[in-house]
Amino acid sequence: MAEGTDTPTAILSHASAALRESPFDDITYRALGDAVGVSERTVYRHYPTRSHLLEGVAGWIESTAFPLPPFVTIPEFREAARARFTTFDAAPAFAFVCARAASISPTGETEPTYFTRALVAMLATNYPSLNERDLRRIAATLRSFASAQFWARMRTGFEMSAPQIADVFERSVSQALSGVVGTTGTVADRAPGRASA
Repeated sequence: MAEGTDTPTAILSHASAALRESPFDDITYRALGDAVGVSERTVYRHYPTRSHLLEGVAGWIESTAFPLPPFVTIPEFREAARARFTTFDAAPAFAFVCARAASISPTGETEPTYFTRALVAMLATNYPSLNERDLRRIAATLRSFASAQFWARMRTGFEMSAPQIADVFERSVSQALSGVVGTTGTVADRAPGRASA
């Protein structure tokens, strides 16, 4: 284990590295323990079930392989999501692990992620007249459309590439934002650079 790296982080790092050669279900706790230099029991202590491990690995991958570009405005959010889809296409094994983890029930007490907090802040800043319920509803919708799970559904169900998925994403975001009036009085469902009909 690298000096200064805590055991849970080392386990997640080695598990994500192992994904380059094996599917998640083939990665054993014993192999992870050997790679990190701890016992299999120690790995179980930190990640008592495969769901805990999957959730941990997905979080690690999201933060290291798929860091979200910063955004403050809707156009910046759209560009950040487009960049993410391209990154997902470049590392599909990692993206599919993130998508799979999103489909399981959380294994611990969860707090809103950075992504969720950034979406809520962006919407609250750009559309201050939104009530709390609509703010959360729209943030959840945007988060879903920019997720690895959405990418995986489009990729496997419709054999779409990142640019094609991004086009579906654009239309979905426009639909989710239709009718939301911004602080400038313009309708938010216009994609960047497009004139209204």
